Amino acid sequence: MPDPHTTALPICRTCGTQYGAPRQDCPVCLDERQYVGAEGQQWTSLAGLRADGHQGRFEEEGPGVMGIGATPAFAIGQRALLLRTASGNVLWDCVPHLDDEIVEQVHALGGISKIAVSHPHFYSAMVDWAHAFDAPVYLHEADRQWVGRPDPALRFWSGRTHDLADDLVLINPGIHFPGSAILHWSAGEGALFTGDVVNVCPDRRWVTVMYSYANHIPERPHAVRAAADLLGGYRFERIYGAWWNRVVTSGGNEVLERSVERYLRFEEGIPEGV
Repeated sequence: MPDPHTTALPICRTCGTQYGAPRQDCPVCLDERQYVGAEGQQWTSLAGLRADGHQGRFEEEGPGVMGIGATPAFAIGQRALLLRTASGNVLWDCVPHLDDEIVEQVHALGGISKIAVSHPHFYSAMVDWAHAFDAPVYLHEADRQWVGRPDPALRFWSGRTHDLADDLVLINPGIHFPGSAILHWSAGEGALFTGDVVNVCPDRRWVTVMYSYANHIPERPHAVRAAADLLGGYRFERIYGAWWNRVVTSGGNEVLERSVERYLRFEEGIPEGV
């Protein structure tokens, strides 16, 4: 169950990041990839979210993949994904809300053996999730500065890839954040879990990339090209984005390739047909 001693820790209402002690500002929101809300910095807590009526939301998002989020939506509104793998359940990305009912339901699904998070915007209440399920959290070393609540449960990896299990590898594509991560699951036809490091568009025939989605800052073309080359070395039919129903269900490699080509054509001014 969530630790009752941490339910009052501050959670930013705009981005959902939890901090280990009260503070005046949210560094994640002060960064140019995010923003402070028009009414200024606002805070809540796990206790506050529960008092406001937030509850867990569980929905199947694909074969062996359960979506976990909150209703009503809060902050950025992402959902986490529980991968039911041969080596144990892995939670991909995290959400700010956690309560006893969510913990019970996740345990009924087999619990969580490991947690991995794509980038700082989704760190949220990862330490409470780690404690509730006695699971380590894997983050890239390059984004250590954004951790709002240091804890022994956090495990930092470095380099371009890190094997999480025999069929799971974390990949650092070097876009959106220096330490951003994407998860590849090689089981079956293969799947890529991207958060919004590579964002599945509302038109799910396409994905896109941005340095800042909130402030409409495009990602650097050379970084996008390098990321596409790196990810193209893996085979995947499905791509799971950060929000409910944002899933490419087939032809994932082709979707990524043509989406990057379109992005670069516009960013670099390449004429049609070249």
